[in-house]
Amino acid sequence: MDIVKKILEGDRRAIAKSITMVENGHPDAHEMMQELYPHAGNAHLIGMTGSPGAGKSSLVNKMIAEYRKRGKTVGVIAVDPTSPFTGGALLGDRIRMQGHAIDKDVFIRSMGTRGNLGGLSRATNDAVTILDASGKDIIIIETVGAGQSEVDIVNSAHTPIVVLVPGMGDEIQAIKAGILEIGSIFVINKADRDGVERVLVDLEMMLNLACYKENEWKPPILETVAIRNKGIAELLDTIDEHMKYLKETGTLNERMRDRVEGELKDWIRGESVDMVINRLKEEGIYESLINDILKREIDPHTAAINAIKHLRGDDR
Repeated sequence: MDIVKKILEGDRRAIAKSITMVENGHPDAHEMMQELYPHAGNAHLIGMTGSPGAGKSSLVNKMIAEYRKRGKTVGVIAVDPTSPFTGGALLGDRIRMQGHAIDKDVFIRSMGTRGNLGGLSRATNDAVTILDASGKDIIIIETVGAGQSEVDIVNSAHTPIVVLVPGMGDEIQAIKAGILEIGSIFVINKADRDGVERVLVDLEMMLNLACYKENEWKPPILETVAIRNKGIAELLDTIDEHMKYLKETGTLNERMRDRVEGELKDWIRGESVDMVINRLKEEGIYESLINDILKREIDPHTAAINAIKHLRGDDR
């Protein structure tokens, strides 16, 4: 495909068009991804998650600038809330990052969650593959940060980073969300605020309870002030150290396997749901089930079980 050749050459318009294709389920998207997939797998994937207001976008903006100083090409997928009217990302391309818009070696794209509770749309992994195949050295995936189920970021990143901020109860939120378990690096942003010591102590206490094995990576805690560019270089150095650790210990292969397995399950789940619903519609059962549920003659769970039994032939 002509668009594949352009993507491999790093053509920005082709990259943008291809991401739109996978988001919208274009008929040619599957063939395009088949051709691109063998060319991916070289980028360092960094996940950024944390509560709203933690300054993730400002932090990513400064990280982009520092990576460019170091000669690295960068791609960013910013997963935003989805508009209930258009299905598109509400925030659009992050305004704070637009200073990099004219840099041909930086590509930034906002994507809607499209109802995915994990904070990542089904098309996000394909978008990452597209950026990877286009030659980006670093790909940053920033999640919406609006819920407690964003732990699936770990399946899409080599280095997951959890961003906290003093004075917002983020340490409690992080524990509730379970994201303390997935962070390879913890960043206390806006560290010039009061309360940073409390967040630091709480994090250290939680990490000490984890009982890390000898030579096992213990997530470091870094302090940054993104708007002042404080701590950004140290953060990038730590990210590099984490990748070095992954490679030297063979953990990188485990991370890659987890990511591939997560993608496979996601697609099987999605394709299976579509297949089942289409079969039910073809047999005229789907609307009947909905009507029975509306009339309270059956509950949704039982209706789903009966539908699956019917498709398997167990009700005969």
